[in-house]
Amino acid sequence: MIALPYIEPVFRPPSEWKSLILQVTNGCSWNRCTFCDMYTQPQKKFKPKPLAEIERELATVAQVKPDVRRVFLADGDAMVLSFRRLVEILTAIKSALPQVTRVSSYCLPRNLLNKSEAELQQLRELGLSLVYVGCESGDDQVLQAIEKGETYASSLAALTKLKAAGVKASVMILNGMGGVRLSKQHALNSARLMNAAQPEYLSTLVVSYPLGDSRVVAGFGGDYQLPNQSQLLQEMAWLLGHLELNNTIFRSDHASNYLVLKGTLGRDKERLVNQVEQAMAGQIHLRQEWQRGL
Repeated sequence: MIALPYIEPVFRPPSEWKSLILQVTNGCSWNRCTFCDMYTQPQKKFKPKPLAEIERELATVAQVKPDVRRVFLADGDAMVLSFRRLVEILTAIKSALPQVTRVSSYCLPRNLLNKSEAELQQLRELGLSLVYVGCESGDDQVLQAIEKGETYASSLAALTKLKAAGVKASVMILNGMGGVRLSKQHALNSARLMNAAQPEYLSTLVVSYPLGDSRVVAGFGGDYQLPNQSQLLQEMAWLLGHLELNNTIFRSDHASNYLVLKGTLGRDKERLVNQVEQAMAGQIHLRQEWQRGL
């Protein structure tokens, strides 16, 4: 185990379980989304880490575990850092750990406003090959209610720029984020966004509120109710039914999901839609509440 001086808690995508978690910022620069409690603790106030500290940590890793192949840049949105600083970090990784084959990071769409396609291409050449974009929804009404600070248009612009630069995007959509009232438009407009963007990866998880939903309810003007299990399945059926993707790896296997779905869209669309329909008919076993690991 590599003992780096993390400011806890530290979060990462499930697929980064084999990666070195390199904390280049603390917290999230936006940190206003009403559904998210990940970075609300006092110790998680946003702050970039000095380059000298990052270089010292990389030197430690090079001595202890020189065979690291993947690096994930934490915390919430390391891509908010300037192009210059990201170049310095990626160069430091390449120098200390030349065998690294993939560097990834969380990314908010707004992080790319001041980064050109050419700059993103240069970051790609230095090793940044994948970013996880939390779009959450493609519906402007939902995005406004949760104070995401993004729109359908801003999310699409960011995803389009990433694709043009050759940086792969793994997009997250939150099942249930629109509540019962906006469930269908949340699903349909999220599908519309994905159809326009054609991301390399798409995943969904069921939104939950372990610390309470008062902030979310307030954002929806008091008219918010989390969909129940059958309503969540219906929302997933709407989403999958309207997705027209050419070659996107799809995963709905996070612990929060009642139904595990895996496939490539559009090749496996019919099979996945059938699985959801069978689950809605009670023909497929779903995760029990205690199995969801929330």
